[in-house]
Amino acid sequence: MFQRRGVRPHTRRGFIMLHYAVVFFLIALVAAVFGFGGIAVGAAEIAKILFVIFLVLFLGSLIVGLLNRRSQ
Repeated sequence: MFQRRGVRPHTRRGFIMLHYAVVFFLIALVAAVFGFGGIAVGAAEIAKILFVIFLVLFLGSLIVGLLNRRSQ
């Protein structure tokens, strides 16, 4: 397979596993910062506000569309 000079295949697999362990640890740290930092609460509040805004816009366009259909 892929062999470098001076590196045994079983040792290389160990480095790959260590690499993935470090990557997943860093991902977990980033998720913890977002989760514990209150960003999730802020994002949920923004999502609620956007939901209400788009719901009002949808209902408004639905009413205007129905009124235009009747006038034709």
